[in-house]
Amino acid sequence: MLTLPEKLLFALAVLTSAIFTWRGVRRIIDIIGKGRGKPDWHLIPKRLLSTIAKTLTLKPTWRLRFGASLLHAFVVWGFTYYLLVNLGDVLSAYIPNFHFFGSGVLGGIYRLLADILSVGVLIGMSSLLARRFIVRPRVLTHAEDTMLHPKARKGIARDSAIVGVFILLHVGSHFLGESFLLAQSGHPDPWQPIASAVASLWTGLAPNSLNIMVHIAFWMALGLILAFMPYFPYSKHIHLFFAPLNFLLKPQRRSIGELSALDFEDESIEQFGASTLTDLGWEQIMDAYACIMCNRCTEVCPANTTGKVLSPAALEINKRYYLNYDLGNNPAPLIEFAISEEALWACTACGACVDICPVGNEPMRDILDIRRGMVLMENNFPEQWQTAFRGMERTANPWNIPPTERMKWAEGLHVPTIAENPNPEYLWWVGCAPATDVRAQKTARAFAEILNHAGLDYAVLGEAETCSGDSARRAGNEYLFYELAQGNVATFNEIQPKRIITTCPHCLHTIKNEYPVFGGEYEVVHHTQLINKLMGEGKLKLNVASRELKANHHPPSTFNIPPSTITFHDPCYLGRQNDIIEEPRQALKDLSVNLIEMPRHGAKSFCCGAGGAQMWKEEEHGSESVNANRFREAAATQADILAVGCPFCMVMMTDAAKNAGSGMQVQDIAEIIAAQLAK
Repeated sequence: MLTLPEKLLFALAVLTSAIFTWRGVRRIIDIIGKGRGKPDWHLIPKRLLSTIAKTLTLKPTWRLRFGASLLHAFVVWGFTYYLLVNLGDVLSAYIPNFHFFGSGVLGGIYRLLADILSVGVLIGMSSLLARRFIVRPRVLTHAEDTMLHPKARKGIARDSAIVGVFILLHVGSHFLGESFLLAQSGHPDPWQPIASAVASLWTGLAPNSLNIMVHIAFWMALGLILAFMPYFPYSKHIHLFFAPLNFLLKPQRRSIGELSALDFEDESIEQFGASTLTDLGWEQIMDAYACIMCNRCTEVCPANTTGKVLSPAALEINKRYYLNYDLGNNPAPLIEFAISEEALWACTACGACVDICPVGNEPMRDILDIRRGMVLMENNFPEQWQTAFRGMERTANPWNIPPTERMKWAEGLHVPTIAENPNPEYLWWVGCAPATDVRAQKTARAFAEILNHAGLDYAVLGEAETCSGDSARRAGNEYLFYELAQGNVATFNEIQPKRIITTCPHCLHTIKNEYPVFGGEYEVVHHTQLINKLMGEGKLKLNVASRELKANHHPPSTFNIPPSTITFHDPCYLGRQNDIIEEPRQALKDLSVNLIEMPRHGAKSFCCGAGGAQMWKEEEHGSESVNANRFREAAATQADILAVGCPFCMVMMTDAAKNAGSGMQVQDIAEIIAAQLAK
């Protein structure tokens, strides 16, 4: 189709575009290589198929904003298919009478898909541009008090416009080119019904005019690709490349909240935590390039939702703009350009941003690494944390309760210690809150009643139990966590527990997912999992026996409990970070109560506000407290009881209920079940 001069010009344009594009790509490779650590290339064979499936189905995008996700899917599927279309166009331009995939059925299917997907791209991208620039939903904007790179305020919209218009012109030009070719042939193509319909508009144009239009369409479609490619490494469109890389190469983690350990034994290390970009891991730097700037992470962030200045999306955007425009020989501190101190301390470490990100980014990990740098290298942290740190250092719990009082909660109950039962089936890690906090002690007593009722072989550490270190680690005091973790692992390894039970999801997460690097591999279960197991095995005799109820079709009123409605609040470290979602619900359902779900539940549950060491300080300034926001959602269900499975959630939801003047009861699942044990 192309003339000889056009062929030579196009080849020269390809070479020029490739040279300038490679410069941008080479720069990115060098920048990512400056991050800590190296990719584990052995992960690729294990993840290749799942990555392809995830990329093609766009699985991570469907969990939020379905309408926008569908429009985005039209664009992605069509644009991906255009890898074939563009190859076919180039071959057809250089080879006379060439038909990509032939002129038979296979070629027809290829053209049909190109015809349909082209229109899908045009509809999808036009709608997305209208959404961003005309509808302008709040979720796509950034609050004025959010730290955002000066160039990003206008640059994000400009980049979106450039990318959107490029896609429209590129796909539109090819589509029109096909219609010109069909008009030139004088015959509609049944495999291209839409392009054939458009071709009818060009009836009557002179053959020479149609030929010129075909050439213009080619240069518009393919020329735009060559013009755009050098800009590609600097645009958000580069997520097309880095999202699959994220899926392929992210370090293997047991949980989205698992943090890597710091090596305090290596005296050559001068920097702990992250102060500059190069202190981050290579994958954390790559996150900046993978970010699509969709703000989904910010939309689900409990701090941002309640008016705090924290925006996980802004963190990644600031990293990208700094790398593109400001990176020099002396990297600036992250706290000066990526995230403000106020935003840094507002994070609840709930993991919602990591969980929802459609390209696999982990902004929470950056925040916690920056906290480590602030605490360990600069001794800079909220003053209120000092009390909790001192308690963990001196009495091995943030409540600052002496170890001699650690078993007071069990007075009047038969709760064997490991000294009394040195080889139990279950070692119950009670946790600091159930052992020391007055409200949480009720949960511990209720769970002890359940274990004794079931006749379970268990023991507790008693005065030998210390804090798991979760709050210290997520506050950034990694060395304090390191000391607590080493001590606890040594204790566990001496006892060699068969299984460990926890009543705190934070302890469960820490012991199960973060102690293995210290030499502690254990089977750890949450108390709601064990309760559900015991109920399923018939080891708990209840006033309401669900299986008898279902078998005999008796109404709930024939039993010793009035009909109740319960809503369950999923703790972040139970549901989202450890995928324990169904077991607590099944335990409640076995009581034959009416379980009402809140809109945000399961992996999408909204934080109570206590995680990330927020339990030990006041919240940053915002429009409301996190626990008030969550309790309002619970109260809207009009349930009688708000069930929880975490002592931190218990404290936060109880406070929120009091502040709201609500009569809704807040109870741990263990309390609810224990109240129904047959006496």
